[in-house]
Amino acid sequence: MPHLLLVDDDARLAAMLGEYLRAQGFELTHASDGALGLTYAQTLKPDLMILDVMMPGMDGLQVCQKLRALPDAVAATPVLMLTAKGDPMERVVGLELGADDYLAKPFEPRELLARIRAILRRQRLPQVITNTPGDGHLVFGSLEIDRNAREVRVGGASVDITSYQFDLLYALAERAGRVLSREQIMEAVRGRELEAFDRSIDVHMGRIRAAIETDVKNPKRILTVRGVGYVFAKQQD
Repeated sequence: MPHLLLVDDDARLAAMLGEYLRAQGFELTHASDGALGLTYAQTLKPDLMILDVMMPGMDGLQVCQKLRALPDAVAATPVLMLTAKGDPMERVVGLELGADDYLAKPFEPRELLARIRAILRRQRLPQVITNTPGDGHLVFGSLEIDRNAREVRVGGASVDITSYQFDLLYALAERAGRVLSREQIMEAVRGRELEAFDRSIDVHMGRIRAAIETDVKNPKRILTVRGVGYVFAKQQD
C-alpha cells in the first residue's frame, strides 16, 4: 500500500482527500504545516509527498527546497505540488526547486489520483521507457546512466536528480543523436500530456543540465534545437 504524505493547512480539503485516496488503496498521513511535513518525511519516509504551496509560516516552496537539501534518501522523495490556478511562475519555481509535477487548484480528485499514479509508476517501474538497449546501463564518456539502479554518475560520482528527471534523461540518452520535440520526450516517459504553452519540460532540462554538464551555459551533452526540442549528443567526453 503506497504511503502518501499530504502537507496542507486546509483541514477540510485534507479530510476530503484522505477519504478519497484511502478508498483508492493508499495510506495517507496529513501534516498541517511545513515544519511537521518535513518531520514526517524524515520519520515516515513516504512514497510521495503532496505539497501545497500556499501555507502560513513555511510555505510549500520552502518545504520542497529543504526536503531536497536533506543528506539522505528522503531528499529523493517524489513531490506533487499544489499551486494556485493561473500562476505559472509559482509552478516554474516549484519545478526548479525539485518538484516532480504540479496540479493547479481547484482540481478534480480523479486528476490528482492520475498524477499520483503516474509519478509512482515512474518511480517504481523504470521499464515504462520502451526500446531499452542492452541491460539499461548507458555510458557516454564520463557520464553513466544506470536504469536498474536509477542512478546517474559523472566521473564516478553520483548526481542528484528527481525520479522524473531521471526518466527524461534516460529517454533522451537511449535515443542519442535524434532530435526530439518536447511532445516526443513527454510521450517517451509516458507522463502527463504536454499542455498548451507548458514550458515545464524546459525547467526540468535546466536542472538535468545543472547536474551533468561541466558548463551549463555551454552544454555538451543535452543540446537545444531551436524551434524543435532537444538532442542528446552521441559523442561526449
